[in-house]
Amino acid sequence: MKKKIKVLVVDDSIVFREAIIRGIGADINIEVVARASDPFEARDRILEWEPDVMTCDIEMPRMNGIEFVRRLLPQYSIPVIIVSGLSEAVFDAMDAGAVDFVAKPVDKSAANMQIFIQELISKIKIAAVSKVTPHNTVIAGQVYGNHFPENRIIAMGASTGGTEALYSILMQLPANIPGIVIVQHIPPVFSKMFSERLNNQTSLAVKEAEDGEYVETGKVLIAPGDRHMRINKLGGKYKVEVFSGEKLSGHCPSVDMLFDSVAKKAGNEAIGIILTGMGYDGAKGLLAMKRKGARTIGQDEKSCVVYGMPKAAYDIGAVEVQVPLLGVPKALMSML
Repeated sequence: MKKKIKVLVVDDSIVFREAIIRGIGADINIEVVARASDPFEARDRILEWEPDVMTCDIEMPRMNGIEFVRRLLPQYSIPVIIVSGLSEAVFDAMDAGAVDFVAKPVDKSAANMQIFIQELISKIKIAAVSKVTPHNTVIAGQVYGNHFPENRIIAMGASTGGTEALYSILMQLPANIPGIVIVQHIPPVFSKMFSERLNNQTSLAVKEAEDGEYVETGKVLIAPGDRHMRINKLGGKYKVEVFSGEKLSGHCPSVDMLFDSVAKKAGNEAIGIILTGMGYDGAKGLLAMKRKGARTIGQDEKSCVVYGMPKAAYDIGAVEVQVPLLGVPKALMSML
């Protein structure tokens, strides 16, 4: 018989806490073993129940969720999913070592709560097989390139653990890097917050992509959280199309959607990078890129939070070189 995932739910709102417990507890693969209203109570429950996954609010009495995650993970290697309102603070929690986050619905209608619960269940199952490490803020020194060939384009895809992986890579890249297009599986609204955060933290111009925007040197375009992105070529320049559509490879935005368009429009002028994440989105697209002459990089198993997407790509022969996360910028530079 399959072992159930033991979950600890931490939230100071009794109403919301019980709604989470009822919702996720209805799944046959999940058992809510304990609940807590603040981090101090949560710590006692962790010692008592040894849960496989913890869901945790940010705004709580006595200690906030970010500080709790930062203090907790060096002592207890437990995957944490942040459950929070719409706030950039979720990225501080990810920075502290949380593996993922889910936004609390603003409108708590039955339909919205059902969507929220389904998303949380899905992320609990991914978190249960993810790798947890307290966040290491040591970033390798910036890599430099004097001059890059014209018309190069870099495409990246990521999911669980990707927000921190992308930050780690972009932090190391020079301001004159060829244009970068990214699909990160992330909820709507958060994609804009994430882009703005990276724009403030790196030497690159990072923004949420808009339809018709050109891919330019030193610019990073991140697909909106609920729309696909693909590239087109117009008079020797690349521009993005951003549009609503059905899920592809289980996702919208889809890494496969982006990579397929890069294969068709950029061919051997492109470099594709597949990073940490659950599932197989991006594997076929990366293979299509490689077959069209693009260079390809995959994140290695040891440095992935979830070695799903890079493994799927590696297994079908789409990955030319596999490197640890901190080695991605150097590998990228050597290919450029």
